[in-house]
Amino acid sequence: MVQAPQQTRRPVLLTWQREEWPSLESARLLYSGQRLRASGRIVAAANATTGVEAFNASFSAAVERAEEAGRLLFRTTTADEERQVSVSRTEDGVWLIDHGTGSQQRNAFDGAVDVDVAGAVTFNALPIRRLGLHREAGEHELPVLWVSLPDLAVRLVRQTYRTVSIADDHAVINYSDGGYAADLTVDRDGMVVDFPGRAHRI
Repeated sequence: MVQAPQQTRRPVLLTWQREEWPSLESARLLYSGQRLRASGRIVAAANATTGVEAFNASFSAAVERAEEAGRLLFRTTTADEERQVSVSRTEDGVWLIDHGTGSQQRNAFDGAVDVDVAGAVTFNALPIRRLGLHREAGEHELPVLWVSLPDLAVRLVRQTYRTVSIADDHAVINYSDGGYAADLTVDRDGMVVDFPGRAHRI
């Protein structure tokens, strides 16, 4: 049987307000089945508690297949400097990390296929959508590439996603990372609506 091509939906624009300190995140999203294209921006005031300086960041991401994160590009600007990094995963499972210095870092990062970004809830959708946790209950401990802001350092972390409940128009997914845990409410597309203590959609 020949399957009908999946219909590409109209783009949506979502915005979140961070709860820990003044910060906004906005992303334009285009869904097509398991594919996801996202472009967005984060504008953050200085955080006196953590010492993070004021910055703005832009990102673009393309997930062409459910089993991999694809290619992502990040840029940050502070009062003193601008930075950029691109991360992409090859077909043989190696990540290429390029900070624009003319050389690339190659690392398998323990088989990680997902990327997360400090303070950006857009990227929590990548493992949730890839694993379908908003549609069918499951639990997974994952190796994840972690990109910090605004310095754009890349390292490996471990995160766990577990389905708590599923309803017609939303799901609740427990997220844990080390000693931190929270129950995320996501919409029917797996995008965060509320991340308690971190950000909520406005």
